[in-house]
Amino acid sequence: MDKQTSNLPPVPENIPHGDMPGDKICIGDEHIKKAQVIYPRLQEQLVALDGKRAVIAVCGGSGVGKSEIASVLAFYLNHDGMGAYVMSGDNYPRRIPRDNDIERVRVYRQGGLHGLVDRDLLIPEISAQLRQLWEEEKDADPATATACPWLSVYQQSGRRALTGYLGTPNETNFNEVSDILARFHQGEEAIYLKRMGRETTELWYDKVDFTNTQVLIVEWTHGNSDYLDGVDIPILLNSTPAETLAHRRARNRDGKTDSAFTTMVLEIEQKKLEAQAHKAKIILNKQGELLSFADYRRLMAEE
Repeated sequence: MDKQTSNLPPVPENIPHGDMPGDKICIGDEHIKKAQVIYPRLQEQLVALDGKRAVIAVCGGSGVGKSEIASVLAFYLNHDGMGAYVMSGDNYPRRIPRDNDIERVRVYRQGGLHGLVDRDLLIPEISAQLRQLWEEEKDADPATATACPWLSVYQQSGRRALTGYLGTPNETNFNEVSDILARFHQGEEAIYLKRMGRETTELWYDKVDFTNTQVLIVEWTHGNSDYLDGVDIPILLNSTPAETLAHRRARNRDGKTDSAFTTMVLEIEQKKLEAQAHKAKIILNKQGELLSFADYRRLMAEE
């Protein structure tokens, strides 16, 4: 442990965390150790901003520890006199989680149908088989395509359609988030931030006081997206789809965690994270080690 890390204060059990309603944050030793690795490098990046307000994005796959690590980083910043606030990007989708899950499936299936129509394959027999697969929720399972060759066309077309939805302005209001970051940079002392629960009635805004806040931390899968403006220091927490799925199982974050559709969503998200990784100022691997972008590319090529 280097001198900078050894000077960091112990992290209390209950510290402020992100502003996503109902999100369960459980900070463990692993999260603290990773934050301790990141923090000295983060301090260097902040010094380079010459005292200006800064926006940090902690991004990575679902369940990789973004909320926990962001919370610990904010605790260290506040301890060092740099007021920090953790904002959850998950408050800014266009639909509540349940409705967004439904929309993801609709986009996938509509795209798959278009693929079959374009290939003139949607005959009555295939339509009947497809409806059965929908009822059994097996239409995204690659293994099913072995017995139904036409299903490969459906799955490939559906995946392309879903790729055009996930992490895009169709799914998320990036403009609203970018506007918040711009207003923070401009020095606004109070900004209304969105809150989203899991029901249509659970939607509101809180006015947040940023008078003494110098650092805004956005914890979000899409925090390094090309659709998002205003991030000064993107931090990528790397994980493979398999590791992400294991995290989701452990957290029991949602239903049907083992489904082929969920696996496909995680794979698509991973590809998008990889495409954005070159912009990250700090990259941390699953073992909690800092990586250069070249190291990151070699690691992902081996997965």
